[in-house]
Amino acid sequence: MVVGAFPMAKLFYLGIRQVSKPLANRIKEAARRSEFFKTYICLPPAQLYHWVEMRTKMRIMGFRGTTIKPLNEEAAAELGAELLGEATIFIVGGGCLVLEYWRHQTQQRTKEEEQKAAWNALQDEVGRLALALETLQAQAQAAPSLSSLEELRAELQEMRAQVCSGHSTPKCQAAASKK
Repeated sequence: MVVGAFPMAKLFYLGIRQVSKPLANRIKEAARRSEFFKTYICLPPAQLYHWVEMRTKMRIMGFRGTTIKPLNEEAAAELGAELLGEATIFIVGGGCLVLEYWRHQTQQRTKEEEQKAAWNALQDEVGRLALALETLQAQAQAAPSLSSLEELRAELQEMRAQVCSGHSTPKCQAAASKK
């Protein structure tokens, strides 16, 4: 099941990425056209990204106190639009993953509730069958046993034999022949 789920997850992610790309491209175009969008939405994250990236590279190379020049406005606007587009794709993909996780949890919870209900029903059935068994055992103990029936039958035959010992009726002859 896991082997089948992994390629499906990759395919799902690729589909979401393809669907969100046109949305990201529209946002990028809006960022390039609108001065407000460019100035207040694209430029600050782009300059921050550039500063963090360059500072990290400089520290890795061993330059600690070097000042970093900000990007020119055109390059910053382009980088900001790219960052915004990638963020849009990431947010859409992450939202899909969160929704899928939530759906899976809901299904899992429903399955557990169904199993619990089935378990409770089985426990109720076992309890009902235990009561029925106890009732049947009590009835079996209250009923005369097979050996006591045999004793009664033997006593009945003795009584017939005593009664019939002085009489020669057809019934008595039949009872005597059964012995």
